[in-house]
Amino acid sequence: MRRMKTNTFLGPAGILLAISVAACGGASREPEGSLADATPLNVPVTTASVRSIAEPLEAGGAVAAEETAALSSRIAAPVTNVRVRAGDRVRKGDVLVELDDRDVAARVREAQAAVSAARQGLAAAESEQASAAADKKLAAASHERIAALHARRSATTQELDEVGARLSSATARADGARARVGQAAEQLNAALAATDVATTTQSFGLIRAPFDGLVTESLTDPGNLASPGTPLLRVESLGTPHVEARVDEAREPYARVGSHVEVLFDNRAGTPAALESVEGVVTEVARVSADERAFAVKVSLPSDVRLRSGTFARVRFRGPGREALLIPATAIRRQGQLVSAFVVENGVARLRLLRTGYEGAEGVEVLAGLEAGEAIVSAPPPGLADGRRVVAQASTAAGARQ
Repeated sequence: MRRMKTNTFLGPAGILLAISVAACGGASREPEGSLADATPLNVPVTTASVRSIAEPLEAGGAVAAEETAALSSRIAAPVTNVRVRAGDRVRKGDVLVELDDRDVAARVREAQAAVSAARQGLAAAESEQASAAADKKLAAASHERIAALHARRSATTQELDEVGARLSSATARADGARARVGQAAEQLNAALAATDVATTTQSFGLIRAPFDGLVTESLTDPGNLASPGTPLLRVESLGTPHVEARVDEAREPYARVGSHVEVLFDNRAGTPAALESVEGVVTEVARVSADERAFAVKVSLPSDVRLRSGTFARVRFRGPGREALLIPATAIRRQGQLVSAFVVENGVARLRLLRTGYEGAEGVEVLAGLEAGEAIVSAPPPGLADGRRVVAQASTAAGARQ
């Protein structure tokens, strides 16, 4: 990879080099002769080298809790009490909101009374069935005796017909009693089911926490009417949060499930300008919708990260690889819009203006101003100035490896 040297890099703006050299040298800059005569400085030196990098692809996203719930009522009823406020921690099963359930309680009592009546009706039907069964047994015995006597010509045919009719009548009453017992049993089951429904509906008067978490928003007050589907509270779990980002279709190949990515977000402890970086893992990649050329990417964060939901985050995916000329970030000197570094030439430090590009853990990419193989000061000491004699010492800073 061929790089332009400083004289060709500046072109017509060569005057800026003199200004930059003067600025970087500071107010105490000495004449060239005195710098050459000064005691050489020991400086760490490394080599500008061409290395393979993967420039990151960024996507914006937001922090989301592991579990989020918008709690609402399943019945229409006035709110009588809100036991929590935003910021309160709750445990699974805790009562958070109470509703006026007097109407539902009345229906529960009504259902329980219906169960009691159904039980009594079943008992009466079973008693009637027992009586009908006894009559049928007696009629059957009488019919059997008269039939035996009739066979020996000791009973008339009329007597046989009479006992036969009584047996048929007793059998019909027994069948009817058995049917009424079944009907009474079904009525009891229906009453029990109605009681279960009423009791369950009564439980809807208490809004409980679905999991251990934090109340993030309270949306109601006592006296308001709670309606099904209208949120009353928002609760988030206390588990490890994750970041939800959206990437376009062209970047989707770099967001693979299981891949490690860098996540950056505003410093939680101080200035918004400072960013913190953590490593995340892509756990889910899904198309947003059939008519959108975008994918939703879920990135899990380390277990020790605690962030408020909605915090803006930037996810850096590892992009396609390419070759770049890199030097350590510690070698860079910045003066306003000017970027420079010291190059060691024949034992003398020379300030060189640079044009830089990508900056990452591998180092800083030099687009113009250096060539591969040139020796640079990896960490300029405070007294170093353009023209100062130096003694090079090996450096292991980033960008030193070929």
